[in-house]
Amino acid sequence: MKLPIVCPSCENSLRVSQMKCDQCETEVNGNYDLPLYLKLKREEQDFVLEFFLSSGSIKEMAKQAGNSYPTMRNKMDDLIEKIKNLKS
Repeated sequence: MKLPIVCPSCENSLRVSQMKCDQCETEVNGNYDLPLYLKLKREEQDFVLEFFLSSGSIKEMAKQAGNSYPTMRNKMDDLIEKIKNLKS
């Protein structure tokens, strides 16, 4: 099951408020931000993972996806900009 990151009612960002250990059933409660990676959409997370698995080669990613290098570079630039904005 995919971790929800956006409120289904108002589309605001969700925060983590509870985690539980399946082994000993210890519960941790609080109000925590999601890690930056989890704030990305699923397809953006997949893009980052593919970039990592292709040893950081946009050229290799483009080849595997059947896209041109400029198309893949534009996707990368858009994602970089989004991540910069999320960090702010």
